[in-house]
Amino acid sequence: MRIIRNTVLLVSVILSVPSPAARGAEPEQDRWNLADIYPTQDAWREAKDAVMTSLKKIPSYQGRLDDSKSLKEALDTIFGIQKEVQRVYSYASMLSDEDTRIDRHAQMREEADLLESAFAERTSFLNPELIAIGETKIQSFLRAEPGLGIYKQFLRNALRQAPHTRSSEVEQVVAEVSRVAGAPANVRRTLVNADVPWPSVTLSDGNEVRLDPAGYTKYRAVLNRDDRKRVFDTFWQAWKAYERTLGVSLNSQLARDHFYAKVRHYPNSLASALGANNIPEAIYRTLVKETRANLGTLHRYLKLRARMLEVDDLAYYDIYPPLIKTELTYSLPQAKQLSIACSRPLGEEYISVMRKGFAARWVDFHPRPGKRSGAYMNGSVYDVHPFMLMNYNHDLESVSTLVHEFGHALHSHLANTNQPFPTADYAIFVAEIASTSNESLLIDHVIKNAKNDEEKLYYLGFNLEGIRGTFFRQTMFAEFELKVHDLVDQGEALTGARFTEIYKDILRRYHGHDEGVMTIDDAYTIEWAYIPHFYYNFYVYQYATSIAGGSLLAADILDGKPGARDRYLNLLRAGASKYPHDLLLDAGVDLTTPRPYRALVSRMNQVMDEIETILERRPSSAK
Repeated sequence: MRIIRNTVLLVSVILSVPSPAARGAEPEQDRWNLADIYPTQDAWREAKDAVMTSLKKIPSYQGRLDDSKSLKEALDTIFGIQKEVQRVYSYASMLSDEDTRIDRHAQMREEADLLESAFAERTSFLNPELIAIGETKIQSFLRAEPGLGIYKQFLRNALRQAPHTRSSEVEQVVAEVSRVAGAPANVRRTLVNADVPWPSVTLSDGNEVRLDPAGYTKYRAVLNRDDRKRVFDTFWQAWKAYERTLGVSLNSQLARDHFYAKVRHYPNSLASALGANNIPEAIYRTLVKETRANLGTLHRYLKLRARMLEVDDLAYYDIYPPLIKTELTYSLPQAKQLSIACSRPLGEEYISVMRKGFAARWVDFHPRPGKRSGAYMNGSVYDVHPFMLMNYNHDLESVSTLVHEFGHALHSHLANTNQPFPTADYAIFVAEIASTSNESLLIDHVIKNAKNDEEKLYYLGFNLEGIRGTFFRQTMFAEFELKVHDLVDQGEALTGARFTEIYKDILRRYHGHDEGVMTIDDAYTIEWAYIPHFYYNFYVYQYATSIAGGSLLAADILDGKPGARDRYLNLLRAGASKYPHDLLLDAGVDLTTPRPYRALVSRMNQVMDEIETILERRPSSAK
């Protein structure tokens, strides 16, 4: 039995502000309240010790699952302990993320990791015994004991995975391996967040800025082109210095994934990653195939970007500045108001939960020294509420990030309040539907409410960049991830230099380097090392599938199609009561077919048509 935490990470990995606030400088209302989980760190430790003691109960059920009442007692105990394990881990991990420099909090996180490993080890007998009991007897147990109903999907899934479930002894070994399985990601996280001596660079205005990952995210979009090049050259040179180390780390991660695939008798790492949630491999293959077939649309966008930025030789460092210069900023209160306004098509219940989240300190908003970069939502504390980490930057991207994370939070809230614990923890595959649908609602809202052509162009350009970043860029990552996993599955050991070579080929193909659409300098092809999602075992493709599926669902809601809103909200309420692909089919989306991807590409072309129409009616000097 595996712990699956529905902690969801954002595509836009890094956000920042010019001067990160010192710890405690921001209003308390803008900090999440971890005391909602445990009032003090001492209370956390008492809870952790109590859970560790409760683990001793689990082995007593081994060999005693042969009648309905005993099975229910065992599952009630195991899932009850799992709920507390997730609570313990969530508190420790989020406390550590508040300031990654505090060793005591990092130690708490490590202790929580060990607790999870101990839980996995002690429950390793469960699936093999369920498979040995067999489907016929399990079905009879379900008929005899109504209380087993909440475990029906869990039991169904355990039986489905019979070909990939080993003996109790082997499962115990696999569980013990989990103690070291997170080492590659932990090494990378510590190196990047705490140990790398990030360089500084002086911009053309005389300001010296530090180019850590947060600083890079901000300054890569500056309007001065020479400054952008300077930022890229300096930042990627810093990563290049760690190419060997990060290559070892990523290769170790891929070797881990290969080990799990091999030990569970999957043909490859991709099948292993998709198998846990019964996701058809056709979805991954169709996504990559459709994206590659539509790179012409991406190239059209890049040519439009060159036109609007007024550059003849578009380079990779030109990809982040906004297409339209704007002085628009968004205070945090404005961001909250926009989040609520754009969510109105989802109904009053949805909005009321957002208001509650803002008032009840569900979100940690501001950057601080040592705080984990990026943004995520943790919905794993089942009987409390979701928690969100942000690094708010007062721009439209930050507003989009906020509605993205609240999409996840509302998903967790609706699943947790409508499902029992065993079926509340939804898969990432459907999680990103909730966030990308919210982003679609936001962009529709701001475009409709633009005050003039210039503001509308800004929003349309932001929409284009969102599609590029979430669909084309994430599929590019997915293609890289598939390539390197395949090579490791075939027995090749990859180095940092080899990763760079592979990534360079894919990066240049996607961006039309050989066709003269965009120049990709060799120095920037170390970018693979910057992407933490490569440590999440085939995670990124779900961003691309989700923006395709989420855009379809959002369009139906905005068009007022009968039942569209209810189908969408029912998807969120359903949690993990069905397999994720089946849940999407119920909502009207089939990601094994080309339709969702082609619809998104069509939307991108429509946005470019609209931009070009506005450009043509501008005065000639402004085109």
